[in-house]
Amino acid sequence: MESDAAASDAVRICVTNAKGGTGKTTVAINVAGALAQRGRDVLFVDLDPQGNATEGLGFPDAYDADPPTILDALTSTAHRDVARDLRREHAELDLLPSNTDLLHAEHELTIADLMARVAAEPEIDLDPATLSALSINVDPEIVRGGGHAVDQLDRVLASVDSEYDYVLVDTPPFYGRLTDNAMYAAPNLLIPALTEATSERAIELLFDQVAVLEGETGITVDDVGVVANRVETTNEDAEMLEWFRTVFPDVPVWEIRKRVALQRAFSAGTSVFEYDDSVDMAAVFLDIAADIDSQFGLGEDA
Repeated sequence: MESDAAASDAVRICVTNAKGGTGKTTVAINVAGALAQRGRDVLFVDLDPQGNATEGLGFPDAYDADPPTILDALTSTAHRDVARDLRREHAELDLLPSNTDLLHAEHELTIADLMARVAAEPEIDLDPATLSALSINVDPEIVRGGGHAVDQLDRVLASVDSEYDYVLVDTPPFYGRLTDNAMYAAPNLLIPALTEATSERAIELLFDQVAVLEGETGITVDDVGVVANRVETTNEDAEMLEWFRTVFPDVPVWEIRKRVALQRAFSAGTSVFEYDDSVDMAAVFLDIAADIDSQFGLGEDA
């Protein structure tokens, strides 16, 4: 079974690494900013319940907004299209914001997944709708077969992505049903990682998570590239860069050096391009964007 994302109007990219502290959101915002610099229309989806990108891009009110929120869009057919109204305009991109309600998403999406599994196994004598009593918000109508319910974000994005060249999904710093929804909807992975030994285990866990998702759903998840972040000139950094290139032989490994300006840009609610495009790492992010355009056949600058 193929993901509906295969027929998506936009290129969807999932920015993911379950290891905390990798600068994942900063990388995602700057890649989005670089794509915007190349004339691309970008939707940034903040799927992290902590809402770092939403608040960092200057929309704390969206994070604390009353329902309907992105959680309602993910778990209720009545609110499936609310993503259109939830979007916020930023100088560089459009944002589908996170919300504090996403703190309930793992529970809710797990219930939805159980409904799907019960529906797919007729030998289980249970009406899937009865499981909705265990949820806060889950509408049984969101389950449509296949034995899983990790297609919810895919269906939410289908209502908006025709307006964009790219959709970038910033995932939670953990593996679970939210991240599975992100990888199903955006099966092209951009992987930020630190050049330290602990990244090896994080990458191995990512491989495991992808393998389970592919086996469960029948989709194929591809790698776009690895962003080695906060690189310094130590032996460990050099060894890890070599390890990344060995483990990911078919995709680029880009190097982002540690720069205070990147954190300052994040604090200012922008990418480095809006903050100070003279920073040397801006050129690397433009290289990433150009390579992504090339991979997906978008050609020269718009």
